[in-house]
Amino acid sequence: MKLIEAVVTKLKVQEVRSALEDLGVVDFMESTIMCHEKGRVMVFRGAQLVANVAEKVKLEIISSDDAADGIVAALGAIVRGGGVHDGRIAMHPYLEVV
Repeated sequence: MKLIEAVVTKLKVQEVRSALEDLGVVDFMESTIMCHEKGRVMVFRGAQLVANVAEKVKLEIISSDDAADGIVAALGAIVRGGGVHDGRIAMHPYLEVV
């Protein structure tokens, strides 16, 4: 069993949900988090603002060893947007305690 953790921007969440549904993943945990980033410059009503905190979504998926590589590949194709802070994916072993 594997635990897959993915942090994505809020704009990509619906795309990630539909990709997980297509792969047959029906159960995952989703939570909103605040990430500290280094000075992303945004323009609001003509004024430049430096945003140090961004709101993102963290997904946690527990899957079998066989399906884990396919899920990570699908998430990577969606998350990869060219920016440094677009998203992160981590995969860890998951031990079931019976």
